[in-house]
Amino acid sequence: MSHVHLGHIFHLTGSPTVTEAPTALASIPDGALAIDDSGRITFCGQRSELPDQPSSATVHDHRPGFLLPGFVDAHVHFPQTFAGDAYGGGQLLEWLNLCMHPSEARFADPEFAQAAAVEFCDRRIAAGTTAALAFGSPFPHAQDALFSETQRRGLRLISGRAIQTVGDASAAPLITSEQEAIRLTREEIDKWHGADTGDISTALLHVAIIPRFSLSVTPETFENLGELYESVRDRGVYVHTHLNENNRPGTGEVDATKQTYQADSYLDTYDGKFLPGSSVGGKSLLGRRTIMAHAVHCQDAELDRMAETGASIAHCPISQLFLGSGTMPWKRTVASGVTIAAGTDYGGGDEWLIPRVLGDAFKVHINEPGEAGVSLHPAELLFLGTLGGARALDMEDRFGNFDSGKEADFIVVKTERTPSLHARVTNAVRAEDPALAQNQTLFLLLMGMRESSIAEVYVRGRRIE
Repeated sequence: MSHVHLGHIFHLTGSPTVTEAPTALASIPDGALAIDDSGRITFCGQRSELPDQPSSATVHDHRPGFLLPGFVDAHVHFPQTFAGDAYGGGQLLEWLNLCMHPSEARFADPEFAQAAAVEFCDRRIAAGTTAALAFGSPFPHAQDALFSETQRRGLRLISGRAIQTVGDASAAPLITSEQEAIRLTREEIDKWHGADTGDISTALLHVAIIPRFSLSVTPETFENLGELYESVRDRGVYVHTHLNENNRPGTGEVDATKQTYQADSYLDTYDGKFLPGSSVGGKSLLGRRTIMAHAVHCQDAELDRMAETGASIAHCPISQLFLGSGTMPWKRTVASGVTIAAGTDYGGGDEWLIPRVLGDAFKVHINEPGEAGVSLHPAELLFLGTLGGARALDMEDRFGNFDSGKEADFIVVKTERTPSLHARVTNAVRAEDPALAQNQTLFLLLMGMRESSIAEVYVRGRRIE
């Protein structure tokens, strides 16, 4: 059965870069979104221009609500589902040892892991996150619970077990041998990659190879992972990890990584150059389906290399504030040409809602010093949370906006469910210039939205409960 959804539509048309997003922004106050029985978009435009629909079509009138593409979370931690707002008394490495490793070790209990999988999906739905790239648990039963529950709910997911072959005492329950790391990762790929449809071009479930970060593995691990990735790259498997997150002088993860590997840059360790002096020791993990979280302290050469290989950045300003990691330099990163998407990094971040990430992105970048500071356009913010995420996941051809032929992933926002937002949307002053007025409305919506504002969530045209 086909469906027509009515409301004020905001989305980015075509395939713009983040800086081109303002010219690609479509605002359709009396809009219609038509979806066929396969869950694909057949029309997006003015309601008055809606082509004749089958007599069996169901009309969903969400007016005066808003229709936006579903949010994409390009970096979130499944085994930290219950560990948000953890007080660790320090920055990244201290926080991992004091808070995160003990929390993640609890996923050894299958019942606990199953409860976390249900909660993880609940929180995603409440936040309107239709697609997510999730750091997984090292315990196979926990990953089975996550994929199974995600499939039952009908959400999009890319995940993989967090690979750790070395670490501090607090990480001992999460560490495997070199051989087990590869065996378990390969088994997860064979079991879950594209498992829901059997075809990665239509699947909702995908697997990523996820070394936790360079300090959690060894040169042997990197060599083995490079060989594994080379053998599954053409199957559309992903790579996801952390890069240049925290550079606290003397004890930060960036300096510690370069010292441990005697490397010229942090990125080199993922690019097959993990031997002393950044000598080549194996295959690169970089490519179109590689997503690096954070990238706060990148050298220009690292940004250029990511752009060259098609790797993307998951920008996580909330967690960067939470852990004192610094601010990803917006202008310099964008100028490199690398794709940037938004990530919550829950529980390093303390919000599940992508618009809260976008709000903090606006705030941190307008406060970058001197000429580095920039006031992000609301269309650029929308790009980070929707189309940019789809591009980073190499699935822009499937979702991310409302272009005809794409799968209908979208949310219904009803401002009256959040009284403070509704009062502003209803009463705030708008510019006489129509273009500026539409930008003001979108900005207010993204900045003021809360989970309560999200009334309905759809993936491939099917409402998710």
